[in-house]
Amino acid sequence: MSSVAPANRPWPTLARSVAAVLFALAPLLVSAQSNAVDSVGTVAFPEPTFQHITIDWPITGDANNNSIVSVRFRAVGASNWRQGMPLRRVPAGSTSGFSWANRHSGSLFGLQPATSYQVELQLTDPDGGSFNRQHTVSTRSPMQSFASGTVRQATPSTLSSVLNAAQPGDTVVLGAGNYAGFNLNRDGTAERPLTLRAAAAASINGELGLFYRRHVILQDLLVNGRIRLNGSSDVAVRNSTVNASATEFNGDTIVCFLRCERLHIADNTLNGTTQWNEAALGVNGNNRGEGVVVTGPGHVVERNTVTGFRDGISFLEGSEAVDQYSIDVLENFIDISGDDAIEADFCAHNCRIIGNRAVNSFIAFSSQPSLGGPTYFIRNVAFNVIHVAFKLYRTSYGDVLLHNTVIKNGDAFAAYPGVPIHRLYARNNLFLGGPGGSWGGYSSGSGRVIDLATLVTSGSSSNYNGYGSENGFTGRYGSTQFSGLAQLRSSTTELQSQQISRATVFAASVPYPSNPMTRYSLPDLRLAAGTSAIGSAEPIPNINDGYAGTGPDLGAFELAEATPPPPPPPPPGRIFGDGFGG
Repeated sequence: MSSVAPANRPWPTLARSVAAVLFALAPLLVSAQSNAVDSVGTVAFPEPTFQHITIDWPITGDANNNSIVSVRFRAVGASNWRQGMPLRRVPAGSTSGFSWANRHSGSLFGLQPATSYQVELQLTDPDGGSFNRQHTVSTRSPMQSFASGTVRQATPSTLSSVLNAAQPGDTVVLGAGNYAGFNLNRDGTAERPLTLRAAAAASINGELGLFYRRHVILQDLLVNGRIRLNGSSDVAVRNSTVNASATEFNGDTIVCFLRCERLHIADNTLNGTTQWNEAALGVNGNNRGEGVVVTGPGHVVERNTVTGFRDGISFLEGSEAVDQYSIDVLENFIDISGDDAIEADFCAHNCRIIGNRAVNSFIAFSSQPSLGGPTYFIRNVAFNVIHVAFKLYRTSYGDVLLHNTVIKNGDAFAAYPGVPIHRLYARNNLFLGGPGGSWGGYSSGSGRVIDLATLVTSGSSSNYNGYGSENGFTGRYGSTQFSGLAQLRSSTTELQSQQISRATVFAASVPYPSNPMTRYSLPDLRLAAGTSAIGSAEPIPNINDGYAGTGPDLGAFELAEATPPPPPPPPPGRIFGDGFGG
């Protein structure tokens, strides 16, 4: 049969035309296919804490990163669903020797301990792909001493034999006296934790060491030295005072230098030896000690008073950082930080820095870097910060800043990493600055309201914030420079952001920290009624639900909230470790 078609048959011409059209459309079809979510992996909920649940959902495809995962949840048995904050889109990437997979990730906030929740996730992609998942996940509860356990009384001379006899569920009570540092080499169980607590007038002078221990409660202790928890899991340190040594243990107080899991460090008073002066500033300054150090997942560090350290609360960095995810740092008060008040560096994802108050710090909150994110900073307060309030350095990816209040010397919201900042998301914050200067060889900036010259604006989003400076209203947002609020709104994503005055936005009188080497007390930063900050924040489900009025308020505090005053500073001898040491 001839392969040549008769001249009066149109099929070859039509076929060639169709082929030509398909050839022309091929790049678009391939692009649409690669932009769609091709498949999804198994949803994970790693290391729930007492108040929060981490959600991590791997995907393939979605090259243009526009898929969305909506979240709703309810306690098991409840009739009404609540909306969660949508998960953050986390494209695959790498930085600082760490890499992460393509996924959506995020958290549920403000939950009840020991409660099971139904969680529904709906993934949609405009380019194609829709997936629904439902799961039941439970929060943890803080460990409690075993009510029926044996109480064993110890003295300095009998401590060793008492500890050797201790069984899971027992409580060992340190009687009055001075105890040399020692290692606790006994474990409890999940049902029967082992408890060590102290009576009045008992002190441990040196290091209390727990190495690879499980299910232990340390409570009501006075330690002049350090508590070290290397490799331990399910250990609580509560209601204790730890005074750093002026000569030993690097000036640290509660530390975990090897992978730990599910530590609970709460309601402690930690006193360091670092003083507030120019010589102490920066990573190479004359400063000492870490108030709290953790690495590993699932920790809760909450309601501690931490004074006089290089870093108040920190994670490990670089190759020493291991599985730093699902970590809560909540409602701590941190005063005098020669480097960082909270150093949430090398967070893999879902580290939640919420409700903390930092005063007199070189840097308030560090994310150097976030490893894809999200790393959440929510409703924190920073007053009298010298260099930057948020250190988004070493090519940080995926930082989320919501409802923070910052008043600092120099640039209000700034970072000077010299490398890109990727996928920043900022909403409803108050950033207030003014005239700057140089202290200890470090600049606080010139008084811009924003200075984020290396921000990669593609993939980042900042809006509904309040900015102010005693030095006018200028700044840099990525490659865009602006002068005035109108130009900020018209040339960046800050379409609904506004100019705020420090003198009028707060109900109480709040000073400008013009000389940051003064040791300031934390002022009352509740908002004044009738200011433009009231009701002008963006509603974010599960973050600012239940607001009064037309909308939520900017900054860390809602107008209707009663904010507790900051705790008074400890006496000077306890701050600087005079007379303490093991």
